[in-house]
Amino acid sequence: MHLTQLIYTSRPFGFDESVLDNILLSARANNGRRDITGALICRADLFMQLLEGEREAVTATLARILQDDRHVDVAVVHCGDAPERLFPTWTMRDDPPQSWMWTQDEVRAGAARNATAAEVLAIFRRLAAQPRAA
Repeated sequence: MHLTQLIYTSRPFGFDESVLDNILLSARANNGRRDITGALICRADLFMQLLEGEREAVTATLARILQDDRHVDVAVVHCGDAPERLFPTWTMRDDPPQSWMWTQDEVRAGAARNATAAEVLAIFRRLAAQPRAA
């Protein structure tokens, strides 16, 4: 199996805690069945998600996300082969953005869309190295 990592950004539509809870519940159930792992960084103005697994399963998951009206302006920032999983035990880790990430003004100015693949991978690598927020 070739391990694929895909990172996309989007703007949440109608974001609140119940929407996030529903996204996480369905992602964890679906990803567990498809051997997909990853992480979702979320806040009212940004979703940034890393999906990792077999290429066909990852691209099928992205296709479902593209049809999901809770996501606006979906943009793939990175897609490529990976030597190993960053989140091997997480069907979908969720964390708030860290203080070292972008401000709301930076997101509005396009920071997530203008970030390079190396920059977004570095964000997820740093997140993977940290304990999950309580």
